[in-house]
Amino acid sequence: MTTDNIYRTDEKGIKPDVEGDIELGPDGSTDEFALLAAQEEGHDIKFRTLTWQKATLLLFAEYVCLAILALPWSFSVLGWVAGLIVQIGMGLLTWYTSYILWKYMMKHPHARDVAEIACELVPSWARRGVYEATMAMLIINNIMIIGFHVFTGAKILNTLSDHSTCTVAFQGVAAIIGVVVSIPRTLNHVTSMGVFSAVCMGTAILLCLIFSGIQPHPGKGYGGTYPALGEVYTTAGLPGNPGFVNGLNAVLNITFLWIGQILYPSFIAEMKEPRDFPKALAALTLLEMILFLVVSVVGYHYLGQYAEAPLVGSLLEVKHRKAAFAFVIVPTVIIGAIYSNVTVKVLHRRILGSESRHMHANTTIGWLWWVVITAVVWGIGFALGNVIPSMGDFLSIMSAAFDSFFGFIFWSAAYFHLYRGRLFSGVFQTLMTLLNIFIFFIGLFMLGPGMYTSVDAIKTDYSGAVKSPFACDDNGL
Repeated sequence: MTTDNIYRTDEKGIKPDVEGDIELGPDGSTDEFALLAAQEEGHDIKFRTLTWQKATLLLFAEYVCLAILALPWSFSVLGWVAGLIVQIGMGLLTWYTSYILWKYMMKHPHARDVAEIACELVPSWARRGVYEATMAMLIINNIMIIGFHVFTGAKILNTLSDHSTCTVAFQGVAAIIGVVVSIPRTLNHVTSMGVFSAVCMGTAILLCLIFSGIQPHPGKGYGGTYPALGEVYTTAGLPGNPGFVNGLNAVLNITFLWIGQILYPSFIAEMKEPRDFPKALAALTLLEMILFLVVSVVGYHYLGQYAEAPLVGSLLEVKHRKAAFAFVIVPTVIIGAIYSNVTVKVLHRRILGSESRHMHANTTIGWLWWVVITAVVWGIGFALGNVIPSMGDFLSIMSAAFDSFFGFIFWSAAYFHLYRGRLFSGVFQTLMTLLNIFIFFIGLFMLGPGMYTSVDAIKTDYSGAVKSPFACDDNGL
């Protein structure tokens, strides 16, 4: 594989007008995406198979996860006004930056992942370094998310079994199941699992909200068991003085839920018709907004200052906690498999070469490498799941380290590339340019102060009740 093939996308294809429909190739007769799809016709393994409806379902399955149940805790730190502003504002910003991402991919149709997009954002002399750095960030981010799901898998199994075995053993079980579920090589094959995952997680969320509403009072919160913090209450403004670290971590928890652009290029690259991605994006954003707001509002209303992350920990009855958590094991493994699929695909292509027949044929070598890389990825995730002490710490540090780039900085840079030379051509364009400058600085703020607060939270956890890594201690709810 040549250096050009690794470090830059093809530049001889379409030169679209990003303001309008992007359809025709250089000869005016066909388009670049049709040519790319045609190249797969004789392959055993075809990747460009997703419809926009399937892409919507697969993306939504990625978002319908345990982290949603941490939203009431974020509201208990921020209050109604700040919580709703962050929630709605982050949703709108994510839709906008994702739309910019799609426009940029339409200009570079050969890009298959976020690292190849990053190459186009810098001068040619910097492409190799940027590619390697972005690829490392992509892999580390995804493996951390896999580790998060290993961690939560053990938490679920501990809760359901009353800690019948060592927590490390439960994490090993979660990792092994994750390897098995991650074996399918295309996202199209993962879609049906994703739908099943979303149904199970949706059931868990519904049960949590119902139990929160029908119980006489919450069981406990981070400040103590009911009624240590008084009767349940909610506030419009900041509840007391949450402090900079706690407040920013609450914001980062909400941000983590919305930011998923790191996977979007891989999803778009496997769509039959990439031009349909805005339909999937609009449907996804609407579904997310409804789900996130319902969980935030209902959960905070009933649990108030007793809300934990996840809110399952605030339920009074053990049977309620078990009933809700029983459904979470499915999305815990399947969402990990979605991130594993993207990660392993990148490493698989890098090791065997993007033009290798092992990439698209059912060869022994191709499948052997796929299984080995999958096992290694989940193995590293298993180690991370034993090191980072809490769910909130996982969400915060991933938001600060990676969402700052993949959610904000990259796409503001893409905007400046798309509209170079006409950034201030009119009032609307000027406003959009100012918005993207603001988005860029949001990313920088998350990377700097956000990382500081995330690391500080982990240090605080280890100085308190959190036990040492790879311990057998019960982490159930």
